[in-house]
Amino acid sequence: MPGAETAFHPTVKAVDCHAHVFERGLPLAARRRHAPAFDALLDDYLALLDTHGISHGVLVQPSFLGTDNHYWLDAVARHPGRLRGVAVVDATMPLPALTALKGAGTTGLRLNLVGIEIPDFGSPEWSALLGHIRDLDWHLEIHREARDLPAMLEALRPAGCRLVIDHFGRPDPALGTADPGFQALMTAADSGRVWVKLSAAYRNARSPLAEPSARDATLAAQDAADARTAAAALLGAFGPERLLWGSDWPHTQHGDFTDFARARAMLDDWVSDADQRRRILVDTPAELFGLG
Repeated sequence: MPGAETAFHPTVKAVDCHAHVFERGLPLAARRRHAPAFDALLDDYLALLDTHGISHGVLVQPSFLGTDNHYWLDAVARHPGRLRGVAVVDATMPLPALTALKGAGTTGLRLNLVGIEIPDFGSPEWSALLGHIRDLDWHLEIHREARDLPAMLEALRPAGCRLVIDHFGRPDPALGTADPGFQALMTAADSGRVWVKLSAAYRNARSPLAEPSARDATLAAQDAADARTAAAALLGAFGPERLLWGSDWPHTQHGDFTDFARARAMLDDWVSDADQRRRILVDTPAELFGLG
């Protein structure tokens, strides 16, 4: 997005707030939903950013790598001015280790809770970790289906942490914006402590995972309309000041029918106003991730 940089963030043209890098052969988490049989290399990712006029990126620890963050930390160390990272850690990690992560470019911690139990956020170890997140001026990134967001948001509210909700809040594909959890997410905008990523709409789709030629065209069109409706609802509730865009590269489990270019083009479809898009791509992420 050439020309999008501002006086407040002069080096930031656009930020991709959700991507992953990894290679086959890395140690895998014992508990995982899948493991990609391909590489997502840093140089390939940076080339995509360059092609699409995106100056900065945020690398998120993939769930299948567990709490071993070294691969993306090495990537950030190679490009500390351009990249930030979101780590996955054990709840018992002590403050000195977390502080070291911050010094290495970490800006938050991720909880990918899809398919696993929700932690007891009131337990001593979680209370301590949430306090550390707050004191380090990090955010806690949540990936969970919308149906469970109301209880989680309420449980996390006393900690006072900034929260980033992945992938539109993962509303039920059959319910869309009528999902009660999605409605609760929009209400949480009033707190001023919640951000939402406009990313990976295909993870909320009704269409089956298949090659483009095999997908039902009517369902695919309806999925696109649903994503547009959800984005409009979130924009109305949060404003561009607390919305982020992410490519979700390399689109694990969905790479057969999407790519980086389509992911970037979707934002133009969801947010037609250029000033609002600039805020989502530049100012909001620059402020949240400490860029520029």
